[in-house]
Amino acid sequence: MKIGFIGVGNMGSAMVNGYLSTGKERAADILLFDTDIEKMVDFEKAGCRVCGDTGGLVRRSDVVVIGVKPNVFEYILPEIAEEYSPPKILISIAAGVTISLIESFVGENAKVVRTMPNTPALVLEGMTAICRNRNITGEDMEKVRVIFESIGKVYEIPEELIHCSIGVSGSSPAYTYMYIDALAQAAAENGMDEKQALICAAQSVLGAAKMVLETGIDPVQLRINVCSPGGTTIEAVQKLQEDKFEEIVKAGFQAAVDKSKKMTK
Repeated sequence: MKIGFIGVGNMGSAMVNGYLSTGKERAADILLFDTDIEKMVDFEKAGCRVCGDTGGLVRRSDVVVIGVKPNVFEYILPEIAEEYSPPKILISIAAGVTISLIESFVGENAKVVRTMPNTPALVLEGMTAICRNRNITGEDMEKVRVIFESIGKVYEIPEELIHCSIGVSGSSPAYTYMYIDALAQAAAENGMDEKQALICAAQSVLGAAKMVLETGIDPVQLRINVCSPGGTTIEAVQKLQEDKFEEIVKAGFQAAVDKSKKMTK
């Protein structure tokens, strides 16, 4: 399977690195094109193939990952359309770009997958939402999953839930960073070394997340399990509840969802 990446910015390079982490011999199956040549230098040294233009990459690839900004799609899609033909699979990782928009350039018989990965893909702990058009088969989806499972976990949804996925996973690392930073700042203000405070806060979030994923216990029950009557944890939880912590998080989620809907082309 030859995989072409148009654009190797943060997410594109994370995907290339993730795929390479599953086997260095796969480098020869990766084709790259980016207008910034410097971004491709290290990958070329690793054995990936650099293409001189978009058309050449599409022509030589079985799967094409379109990793450019949403505002570039109207320029890049005509170039892709010139060389595209089924059964090649086109994968978009851009927010706001619908499957129907892509089909309007490359044809309704095209195989199109729309995805929403998130930035923890950079450390191979991403969460990627995937939705497909009617032309994508189960076999096609397995090929797509291989790529995205190399950078974390994958879940498939209908396209109408893509806005929801942005709120719950696409954008949510930013809310979590805010929480970690606030905890670390509070610890530092109480006398802890700043670097140590950051490690304590981040590791605690990592551990809590693993408890949710690996125990299968409901998050509410996990919270209850930690809260001893009259103890420190329940005191903190009650204060957060008084200040509408959950409602604030939900409001942030909804703001991301609403913005995604406005951005959609």
